[in-house]
Amino acid sequence: MSSANRPHKWHQWTLVAAAFAAVVVLLVLPLVVIFAEAFAQGAGMVASNLTSDDMIGAIQLTVIVALITVPVNLVFGVLLAWCVTRYEFRGRKLLSTLIDIPFAMSPVVAGLCYLVVYGGQGLVGEWLDDRFDVQLMFALPGMVMVTVFVTCPYVARVLIPLMQSQGTEEEEAAILLGASGWQAFWYVTLPRIRWALLYGVVLTNARAVGEFGAVSVVSGLIRGETLTLPLLIQMLNEDYNTVGAFTAAGLLGAMALVTLLLKTVLEWRQSSKLNAAEETLT
Repeated sequence: MSSANRPHKWHQWTLVAAAFAAVVVLLVLPLVVIFAEAFAQGAGMVASNLTSDDMIGAIQLTVIVALITVPVNLVFGVLLAWCVTRYEFRGRKLLSTLIDIPFAMSPVVAGLCYLVVYGGQGLVGEWLDDRFDVQLMFALPGMVMVTVFVTCPYVARVLIPLMQSQGTEEEEAAILLGASGWQAFWYVTLPRIRWALLYGVVLTNARAVGEFGAVSVVSGLIRGETLTLPLLIQMLNEDYNTVGAFTAAGLLGAMALVTLLLKTVLEWRQSSKLNAAEETLT
């Protein structure tokens, strides 16, 4: 028996080692290099780059774009998932397919499409500018619009398979017992999808913070006004400020790691509560 199990264990450990090697080479090593290059000239240079006007402005703009994008796509994703999984209507499969357009389209192409439609020479953009003196492109509104477009599938695509597998029996039971639609969602549906929802929010936030292609097209790359952290990295690199570019990249990496850490901590706390509840019942 033991000799029969040895080949299986040998193959198993080989696959595990290969998986760890891939993670180290593709994920861990680039992060290590980023932080090493950022601190190559000492912590003083890093502090100087972090406190520069361009860096502070880019951080503020990145946070603002993410703070607007994530709640919009949170609501939008839940509504899409609810429509696709809870209603039967003509065009439901088409709607489910259209959700994936941002996955199939290049972000640069998406940014160009928004620029053509909502730019100063575009049909909608020209009308808004002439009628209401509103400029969408080369400003914060346009950057938010393309970021919402690029990140809109994440929450919906995480929720749809889960909500389909869960079915509608519990919501229907709540409605039959006198609950309103909102009460059924808040007290029945939301507790069952909250961790998937959190995961979708994490993905949306990570993509919103790191989006480059679509934002670069509609931002105009105006220094001090429309530069997010990814755009600032490119500009600093073109200015031969390598340490500054790696400092901004390290800051983006740190923000991503903090987001994932927060997700892990919340999942661990929820798992602990579920285990405690099971032990109480037994």
